[in-house]
Amino acid sequence: MYSRDEILRSLDDIQRDSAAYWSAFPRDEFFAKIGEAWSPADNVRHLAKSIRPVTKALRLPRFVLRLMFGAPKHASRTYDALLEFYRSKLTGGNDAGRFAPSPRAFTDPSEVLALQEQANRELRAAIERWPEKALDRYQLPHPLMGKLTVREMLFFTLYHQLHHMDGVKRRKSA
Repeated sequence: MYSRDEILRSLDDIQRDSAAYWSAFPRDEFFAKIGEAWSPADNVRHLAKSIRPVTKALRLPRFVLRLMFGAPKHASRTYDALLEFYRSKLTGGNDAGRFAPSPRAFTDPSEVLALQEQANRELRAAIERWPEKALDRYQLPHPLMGKLTVREMLFFTLYHQLHHMDGVKRRKSA
């Protein structure tokens, strides 16, 4: 998974798989915390909230991104290398900060799932406007990893959704 088209296909796959995973929770479980950790609903809301700034950035004119964040000083890492870098940063312990789910109360799981579906749909549309080579020529800030190329940010955005599903699966089975 490296090209823009592969990223788009992966985003479609992840949206389909995550919608199936999250919607399988009974309503009460979907909104219930797992021990001290976020509920499945909170995880979905966090994911939607973290996707939106990436989409917003990708909608900006590219010269604005260059003015705001400069040019990348490194080549895009591979998907696997980016995951390794991200995992190394997680070992220091951190929280979601401004990307934590807001205290707004939801009562219908479909409302929450629609947030993630809409976020992924809008991200997909924004990615489609980017030519392949531009993904490596611009960068965006990540709150934990610093500046990432757009390609790396998209790799992270894909993995982040899998990371949260896997985390909930682990907590539920513990």
